[in-house]
Amino acid sequence: MKSATAALVSYLNGLRPTSDAALQAGDLFTIWLANGAILTYTDLDLPVAWNGYVYSASSVLVSGLRYKCSLGVSVDQQKITMSARQTDTLGGIPFLQALRQGAFDGAIIQREKAFFSSWALSGGALVPIGTAIMFKGRVAAIDDIGRTTAQITVAADTVFLTIQMPRRLWSPQCTHVLYDSGCGLARGTYSASGTAGAGATNVFVPWSSASAAYAQGTITFTSGANSGVVATIKSVSSAGLTLAYPLPYVPTSGDAFTAAQGCDHTMATCSAKFNNLPNFRGYPFVPPPQVMTGPLSANWNKGQGKGK
Repeated sequence: MKSATAALVSYLNGLRPTSDAALQAGDLFTIWLANGAILTYTDLDLPVAWNGYVYSASSVLVSGLRYKCSLGVSVDQQKITMSARQTDTLGGIPFLQALRQGAFDGAIIQREKAFFSSWALSGGALVPIGTAIMFKGRVAAIDDIGRTTAQITVAADTVFLTIQMPRRLWSPQCTHVLYDSGCGLARGTYSASGTAGAGATNVFVPWSSASAAYAQGTITFTSGANSGVVATIKSVSSAGLTLAYPLPYVPTSGDAFTAAQGCDHTMATCSAKFNNLPNFRGYPFVPPPQVMTGPLSANWNKGQGKGK
């Protein structure tokens, strides 16, 4: 049975079986971003005031996240469609562009069914009697981003049951993300500011100060049409930076950016380049899997080892 707010339960219990009292409904979508921001949207034509937030009816359009009831501990994955205009922004960046840059990484999305006794506005917004939560989950993947819409997969919290145990990975390379809390390095210490030179393309940024230290690093534009865009640096030459994926717009001469140095996650780089060996979380001396060779292997392949 799906739970509902006490006010809604009380209202429904107060209706007589033969009552013709109107009861309208609409969907409320709440999105908690990893950076602490909270986004609220509704599929109704009028804004809704609920739980201390105003759910916008004239911004991003959200649809999806059906209610599903089943037995067991399977991971329920739902599809959601988000439509946005160029004027709809997130952190000053066009909404769909922000999605492409990872704004929804680690986000939680909830769909509530809100119920109303009338469409009368109160303080410029609709006020529901109460709500019932239909689905709540975490962003699992951004499936597709087009010019006006994005398709997103949202997984229920039971997705955490699929985590492999033990969680520690044993590999020659360091398993920390560069500049995260485990790595311990400060990004600003290994970053430099620059401006794009003439002759840039979607995948190449001319920069006179380019050096091999920035290979596998990132570039973050701070001005121009790509302001706010973060891209991975694939390789570096004396002429500039080659990116792993195309930028949304071709940089113009003078566009400012910040480049951060990269890491190949090997012990040698951690020690020689960053002097950060105490935080290295790789296991380069773990023996690699070996293929059995020699007379025993040959005899086994001939079937002499079977049934012995």
